[in-house]
Amino acid sequence: MRTLFAFIRKQYFFFLFISLELIAVLLLISHNPYPHTKIINSTNIITGKVNAMQAAVSDYFYLKKANQALADENARLRNILKTSFLLSDTNEYVFLDTNFRFIPARVISNSTQRRNNYLMIDKGRKHGLQEEMGVISPSGLTGIVIEVSENFSTVMSLLHQDARFSATIRKNGQLANIVWDGYDYRYATLLDIPNHIKLEEGDTVQTSGFSFFFPAGITIGTVEELQSGSTENLNRATIRLSVDFNSLYQVYVVKNLMSPEQRNLLKQQENE
Repeated sequence: MRTLFAFIRKQYFFFLFISLELIAVLLLISHNPYPHTKIINSTNIITGKVNAMQAAVSDYFYLKKANQALADENARLRNILKTSFLLSDTNEYVFLDTNFRFIPARVISNSTQRRNNYLMIDKGRKHGLQEEMGVISPSGLTGIVIEVSENFSTVMSLLHQDARFSATIRKNGQLANIVWDGYDYRYATLLDIPNHIKLEEGDTVQTSGFSFFFPAGITIGTVEELQSGSTENLNRATIRLSVDFNSLYQVYVVKNLMSPEQRNLLKQQENE
């Protein structure tokens, strides 16, 4: 131990120099957006590759579950296929609704126990992904893409304090909002329900379609318990989420082909 202390005293200026260099680099990164962004992207790439290797090892054990999820998704798509068409006077489906495209991706890392939770998926810029794209799973709404590298993307989960989604109650079309209370990954809170709306346990909550991220009708969850609201006119409810965030494997990134046009119109309205 004395030898170690003697060595440190002898090399005091060297260790001081290294410490000051590290502090200078940290200050440079934190106050300059360009190097900060480059380091974040590099970290995402490295982390993504490590997570991809770890996920590959466990793929075998999830094949049965993944195959079942894909089979369920195929069945659901077949069941709703006719809703993607317009019915002509000749009783033929002649027009395919092309507003949305779905890009399959695999979850390679995920968290559920934090206040702000994220996923990483194995698709990135070269696969056509961009920031602010919605993400769903075979079971329902999952999150929104917030960072994209060449081969990977980070998704802000529904289980995040900043996540807020426009929703409707399927049986009556009533608008509401979904937020997460930060405690249990199985439940979320449905807000802004007018007190004249009668909810029952098991009522389905789905996306409203009033956003650039998701089409209407994507399942979010079912009503578990009606609560008293913060005002006399509005109530809230606990919903059981349709997605099991603790076992996410297969997801689909939602590409809204009309998003640029919609955003341009919105920008024009804001400038008026």
